[in-house]
Amino acid sequence: QVQLVESGGGLVQAGGSLRLSCAASGRTLSNYAMGWFRQAPGKEREFVAAISWGNSRKSYADSVKGRFTISRDNAKTTVYLQMNSLKPEDRADYYCAATAGYSRATMREAIDYWGQGTQVTVSS
Repeated sequence: QVQLVESGGGLVQAGGSLRLSCAASGRTLSNYAMGWFRQAPGKEREFVAAISWGNSRKSYADSVKGRFTISRDNAKTTVYLQMNSLKPEDRADYYCAATAGYSRATMREAIDYWGQGTQVTVSS
């Protein structure tokens, strides 16, 4: 089994920044892509960003391009989401995700493992 534990959420003013972290433990995540999804109240969970196992490929939702940056440490056990220029519409619960295969990393239904989520609130 794989455990994903997010941290770093909180309350920030519009225009501010937050950095989310996701620590992975358990079985090896060799060849797993990792990423972030978010779910706002009353909405479906949506893709935010993903990074391949080798860190060479990254994907972003159009709504966060240029503002959010995903990265992964060299040990490949922690993935980060740097969120800059936050907007009120970025308010959501953010979930770390892992999937066996980068090509599936943007698809909610293809995710193999989920974290428990961390809340991000952006005040206007």
